[in-house]
Amino acid sequence: MKIAILSRNPKLYSTRRLVEAAEQRGHEAVVLDHLRCDLVIEQGDPHILYKGERLNDIDAIIPRIGASVTFYGTAVVRQFEMMKVRSAVDSQAIVRSRDKLRSLQILGRAGLGMPKTAFTNYSKETSELVKEVGGAPLVIKLLEGTQGLGVVLAETRKAAESVIEAFHNLKARIIVQEFISEAGGADIRAFVVNGEVVGAMKRQGKEGEFRSNLHRGGKAQLIKLSRQEKAAALLAAKSLGLGIAGVDLLQSKRGPLILEVNSSPGLEGIEKATQKDLAGKIIEYVESLPVKKNSKKKVSE
Repeated sequence: MKIAILSRNPKLYSTRRLVEAAEQRGHEAVVLDHLRCDLVIEQGDPHILYKGERLNDIDAIIPRIGASVTFYGTAVVRQFEMMKVRSAVDSQAIVRSRDKLRSLQILGRAGLGMPKTAFTNYSKETSELVKEVGGAPLVIKLLEGTQGLGVVLAETRKAAESVIEAFHNLKARIIVQEFISEAGGADIRAFVVNGEVVGAMKRQGKEGEFRSNLHRGGKAQLIKLSRQEKAAALLAAKSLGLGIAGVDLLQSKRGPLILEVNSSPGLEGIEKATQKDLAGKIIEYVESLPVKKNSKKKVSE
């Protein structure tokens, strides 16, 4: 197959590993910058121009869409889907996962545990909002934040109310979330591919840091998930329709709590922690995707 990795930077670890894994399995791999794709929407002939040339021969894509370009990136994935090209991650599933509020609503409907969360339309009732999530300390998150950016721990009620009011005055969309103290500044990343947990790591925030993200200086180690944690990760990915997902969860007194589900999970930290070829697992999954009828490649032939 000819597999396109949609990535803005071919030098990134995850992108390089996917190219290597594809080539090791006998496929041709190309890296396409999705922001340089021009979409032509035409009755019976949707197509994509890349650097002025028409793309006709792509069999499958692996989207690696950054949060800051979700709108255009998912439009490109949708265009490939219209062209009957197989995608490792569905465009609509990417949209669901990127909307923190919508994804939490979907996960809640599925019956999954999660930290108690509140969202308002810039409500003035900040004291009531703080009470609803169990009081201080609590976590305040920007809806558009990624990699631990835009996340604040408010340790007192007064601090929480001040931060919430400041964000509201700036017209910034936030969610207010219960702080799970027993997690101890650590979380678990479960890597799901095709309905299977193929790797898991525990991420511990550096001293004095409640965020465990590796981008924030956290450290990762291999972990064996409990049956309950594994079931929660699989249901979270399935609920959002993701064939590939990084499911972040907290260990709590009331069981695993889902924090977030990432549709473009990084490979570097988890491959190093687990010593597993997770890029190869993704390529295996792409190989298993059903061929869509009437692909542009077949029409041109």
